[in-house]
Amino acid sequence: MNKQGTSRSHLTITAKALLLGAAMSSSVVGVSAAHAAGDKGDVTLAYVEWSSEVASTNVVKAVLEAQGYNVELKALSAAAMFQAVAFGDADGMVGAWLPTTHEDYMAKVGPKVEDLGVNLEGTKLGLVVPAYSKLESIEDITSHADEIDERIVGIEPGAGLTRLTEQVLEDYDLEDIDLTTGSGATMTAALSNAIKGERDIVVTGWTPHWMFARWDLKYLEDPKGVYGGAEEIHTLARKGLKEDMPEVYAILDNFAWTPADMGEVMLNNQEDDADPYETAKAWVESHPDIVNEWLPATAQ
Repeated sequence: MNKQGTSRSHLTITAKALLLGAAMSSSVVGVSAAHAAGDKGDVTLAYVEWSSEVASTNVVKAVLEAQGYNVELKALSAAAMFQAVAFGDADGMVGAWLPTTHEDYMAKVGPKVEDLGVNLEGTKLGLVVPAYSKLESIEDITSHADEIDERIVGIEPGAGLTRLTEQVLEDYDLEDIDLTTGSGATMTAALSNAIKGERDIVVTGWTPHWMFARWDLKYLEDPKGVYGGAEEIHTLARKGLKEDMPEVYAILDNFAWTPADMGEVMLNNQEDDADPYETAKAWVESHPDIVNEWLPATAQ
């Protein structure tokens, strides 16, 4: 398995456009007319609609479609995402946050899936506030409850991050604080509105995420270690994929990138009228050296 760990400089959208013509001649995007029709077969990838997994899953889709596969993406809850791979309703996923965030889900399906290992290192979970906030630790929340409207703004009810935050409320005795759930989009909208008004707010957050590139933010210290330490994002495949579709299995197995790579795609997805798949294709076409490392030798 060829995993990468070196940092890479960001390319602007303009630079991507300039590189597009050269990249089109590479093995990554040199798709024949037959391959463009998806003649190699159908592949289903499951994902949860976090901005990070929207970015990574669409990048893998772009690579697989360039190799001649027809790829369907299934947006699911975190629990359903793991179950889809375990029961063969999806061929794979590239969004398993381990060992903490998705620990419960992995414990239930572990024997039924194949863990292909780490595709991204350097993740983090926790409670996030604007850098100007006086809060430094989760322990400060009680004394500043009025300033944050006695709430923490969270994401989806079934997310692992939500489960951990519910544990935070219990372990830190934050009985007067409400955890409001919604989605990643509603969380960042609330954060944006608070920052525009220079108000205090506490949200559930994770790295990598485009919000850290847009605003000056900080994590609250977690003395009790409820959110755990640094995590990794893993790729999972259904049992039998290696025998059924060895090239797809190899690409999933080789897929690895850095937080800077993912952050670039996520930030570009925040542009007006951005299409996550088109953004992913642009990134793939602009980074042939990286993407070629994910391809089996027979595909290059």
